[in-house]
Amino acid sequence: MSTTTIPVEHDDPINAQILAVSEDMVSGFQEKPFQAIAENAGVPLETVLERIRAMLEAGVIRRVRQTLLATKLAHGALVAWKVPNEKLEAAFDFMFHEDPFSGHVVLRSTDREISGSDYKLWTTLKVPQGESLQEHGDVLKRLVGADDFILMPAKGIFALGVGHVRRKTMEPGDKAEAPAVMTNTRTVELDQEEWDVLLAMKEELSPEEICEDPWRGRAKIAGVPLERFLEVARGLNEKKVIGRFSTFLEHVKPSDTGKRVTRFNGLFHWKVPQGEEERIGGEIGRHHIFTHCYWREGGPQFGNVNIMGVVHGTEKDRVLAHKAAIDAHLESIGAPIEYTNVFWGGRSEIKPSEISPVVYREWHAKHAQ
Repeated sequence: MSTTTIPVEHDDPINAQILAVSEDMVSGFQEKPFQAIAENAGVPLETVLERIRAMLEAGVIRRVRQTLLATKLAHGALVAWKVPNEKLEAAFDFMFHEDPFSGHVVLRSTDREISGSDYKLWTTLKVPQGESLQEHGDVLKRLVGADDFILMPAKGIFALGVGHVRRKTMEPGDKAEAPAVMTNTRTVELDQEEWDVLLAMKEELSPEEICEDPWRGRAKIAGVPLERFLEVARGLNEKKVIGRFSTFLEHVKPSDTGKRVTRFNGLFHWKVPQGEEERIGGEIGRHHIFTHCYWREGGPQFGNVNIMGVVHGTEKDRVLAHKAAIDAHLESIGAPIEYTNVFWGGRSEIKPSEISPVVYREWHAKHAQ
């Protein structure tokens, strides 16, 4: 069947049924990831493979890959950049196209002038274990002509899972019965074989690899038999360095027919008293609408905020309604919120952050003064 006859929009009923699972509900390492999607979505495996392959080829899905818990494997931070306006677009392009260690690259704005509103370029940054985020940031600052940058490493994770399709129907205030449990960000050391398997596993799948047994070819890349690949992968899963198997939607740009998965994304900031970050962060992170929610220290440039979360939506008022519901919950439990604000996402590009030490050394050799 030609892909032109297969529905590829994210809101097609069968595609939505698949995506509600495949975006962020397949946790950890799965030997048969597409079978897991089929079983949980209640859709035949043949249909799952056909639809995901077609959506990938149409660009509705931008990538299919096994994610890693990079906070366990590399040093990472959210970075806010203060860049002269005339250099902002070029800096954005460089971070996206030329720096493999920058992942999310977003231009953000505020509805009014608030703490940090002159930091308009935001990125996520990862560097291999043993390397320096500050050093890499200093090189990027020189290369793009930034005035300043602020590193905000995660001290704890309350929510992480980008399921845009299943979040479309969530009501403001929808939350778990209990507060979110904070995950720590301590790094884990791996041996060479584990790294070989991990680096082979993490690369995005081609349309031809959307098949019942996608790891067979990756085992060859890692230089080990398939059974050994699976054994090492299970061990990595036990070390909690494997994230989820995921189909990532193109959620910012419209499809060929003009449909968007989301239109607005708000980065919410809260300042809570020192010592209350884990408790109140858990109360914030229990709200299902968050794709990301972290304990990060914004510092004085951002009003000393320390809990940050991201919410996506097709309508700005709806995103703000979710924010209002979260704030109402915090007020109802007497949570002492000292300050809060919203940064809105504009131009945005997302790619996986590189964590290879070899690529890191090569990049810095190329860009040395």
